[in-house]
Amino acid sequence: MTISRADLEAESWTFALDVYARPGIADACLKLQGEAGVDVMMLLFVAFAAVKHHTLLSPAELREFDGVCRPWREQVVWPLRTIRSGLKKGPLPAPSNETEQFRSKIKAAELDAERLQNRLMTKLLMKHLAERGAPKQLAIDADELRSVLRSVMMLFLEERGNKPDGELVRSIDEIADAAMQGAR
Repeated sequence: MTISRADLEAESWTFALDVYARPGIADACLKLQGEAGVDVMMLLFVAFAAVKHHTLLSPAELREFDGVCRPWREQVVWPLRTIRSGLKKGPLPAPSNETEQFRSKIKAAELDAERLQNRLMTKLLMKHLAERGAPKQLAIDADELRSVLRSVMMLFLEERGNKPDGELVRSIDEIADAAMQGAR
């Protein structure tokens, strides 16, 4: 059975929101984003591909996904995030009730930008799924998921010239566990 691009987009977006909403996962994602520069949307999408479509992306494929997402992330998502985060502390008239409403609108725009990034990744995943044909295995186990998510983390850490620490690895493990719950 072939899934439409629109259905795959909706499924991957719902998966990302569901995993992110689980207890402790937002903090784990923000730790990876802040300390390792991880693109959380890409991380959750890679988890989706593994858990829901039994597709473990290779390091070369992860670089390809990053290459597709990077311009959008750097030119659109990050600037929106910087503005939204900056409004928590200032400049005047922020922070205030009036600027909080404005900040909420920017947060919604940031979420919309991430949804558009999801669309980019969906298009690329469809290409990979078509090239691979039917999955070779019926399920991905937790260790395989942890491994591919650690590869995503390493992609971003290596870019910064950093190595993973125990807390970052624990964050990946938490996200993997939450994503595996989404498989059930």
